[in-house]
Amino acid sequence: MSSPKAPRSSHRNLSDGVEDKLVPLEALDPLKIGSFDDLIRAMSKTAFSGRALGEACDVLEAMVRDDDCLVVATFSGAMTVAKMGVVIVRMIEAGMIDCIVSTGALMAHGLSEAVGLTHYKANPTISDETYFEKGYNRVYDTLEMEKNLNAIEVFVRDELDKLDPTTPWSSEIICRQLGKALAEMGDSPGVLRSAYLHDVPVYVPAFTDSEMGLDVATWMLRKVKAQHGDAPGFDVWREAAPPSYNPFLDLLSYARLVRKKKRLGIFTIGGGVPRNWAQQVAPFYDIVGDRLGIEVEHPRFQYGVRICPEPVHWGGLSGCTYSEGVSWGKFKPPHEGGRFAEVYADATVAWPLLVRALLERLGKTPRK
Repeated sequence: MSSPKAPRSSHRNLSDGVEDKLVPLEALDPLKIGSFDDLIRAMSKTAFSGRALGEACDVLEAMVRDDDCLVVATFSGAMTVAKMGVVIVRMIEAGMIDCIVSTGALMAHGLSEAVGLTHYKANPTISDETYFEKGYNRVYDTLEMEKNLNAIEVFVRDELDKLDPTTPWSSEIICRQLGKALAEMGDSPGVLRSAYLHDVPVYVPAFTDSEMGLDVATWMLRKVKAQHGDAPGFDVWREAAPPSYNPFLDLLSYARLVRKKKRLGIFTIGGGVPRNWAQQVAPFYDIVGDRLGIEVEHPRFQYGVRICPEPVHWGGLSGCTYSEGVSWGKFKPPHEGGRFAEVYADATVAWPLLVRALLERLGKTPRK
């Protein structure tokens, strides 16, 4: 009987992970979860989107607790129609946001909610042609009433009448005026109301791509009609004059704002124009210094949290990674202290969990 052969020696020196200081994962036990914060911490020790969300909570906590960090929040998508507006309100109240950059549509649909109007669940048995006839505007599985938008136009019109038409306006100025009006109306779940009360500026860089922008244009056309409407052959489009609106007021206001703190952080839902407009302040400073030959500090974002389902491989703006942003000088790389987390998920699922967990972690107390 022959003796067993010794195992053949391996060509690799196999390690167990400990010597390389790898981070061990832990099984998530639902019976040990006592709070949203417990859940998010447990998810951070799992994998895939769960881990990404847990890591995002840590990064968002770091930027919020950093008193020398200006936190910029950018929002796109139908988040207020999707009833996420109060999530933004709670973030503002807790001191998680110092500045908002948003689509105009998101702010406009938020006004419906702020003045007590209602969004509805879409009925899949009703056709879009019928929705049009009834004045029901469908946003995926949700409805915005045309009557809501008409009521909002009256509200916006009344507030525009209070602004000085001889001085240029900006989205920041208009949003502040609307927020002030909501605050004077009393308590409401309005994003613009909370932003006004907590001195959080709101910028809408693609302002005309929204109901709010159309309301401002209609306000001006109404004045043109009042002046010339009885004239023979009057054509409102031929006589149309633009409102006193200058988007560069927003750009320069935001560029000045980012200088108020030593560090920058960004929290992003979706992508699009709000995300890029907020981020491009870094290359703006860079090219001003280079092309004008002056010494200016080059601000770059040190913290970043993004929730977006857009994949990277489409090559679009919404899917571009923070690493890609480093190449543009918008973000600090990790070896310079950059901390970033990207969650590829539906914001209506991940965002409320993230915010509730962080509110628990912070003790629900405002930062300032």
